[in-house]
Amino acid sequence: MGRLTCTDSEAAPCGSNVGTYSAQCTMLGPVRRPPYHRRMTFERITVDPALMGGVPTVRGLRIPVATVVSMVADGMSTEEICQDLPDLTPDDVAEALRYAAEAMRERTLPLLPSA
Repeated sequence: MGRLTCTDSEAAPCGSNVGTYSAQCTMLGPVRRPPYHRRMTFERITVDPALMGGVPTVRGLRIPVATVVSMVADGMSTEEICQDLPDLTPDDVAEALRYAAEAMRERTLPLLPSA
C-alpha cells in the first residue's frame, strides 16, 4: 500500500494525493477518502421533469439551485438566504453550491473572444 500524504497544502504542505485515494490530514492523522469526483452525491437536489420543467431544485421545494447560487453571487450570507427562504437550511445552500460547481465541470461554455 502506498504512503498517504496530505492534500490540503495550506493546513500542512506535505504532499499530494496518492493512488486512487487521497488523504487529508486531521489532528488525528490522515483520513482515507475516495477521489473528489466519486464522492459527489446530491441528496438535497431534485431534478424532476414534472417539477418546474426539470430545473434542478432544492429538495423539490420549487426553489431552483440557480436562485440560491444567484443569492450567494449577490453577496448574501447563508444566514440571510435562510431568512429569505425559510424552507432552506445551511446544508441546502452548501449542497446547491456544490451542485452548481459540479454542473459547471460537466459543461463547455462558449466564451466571447477578448479584445
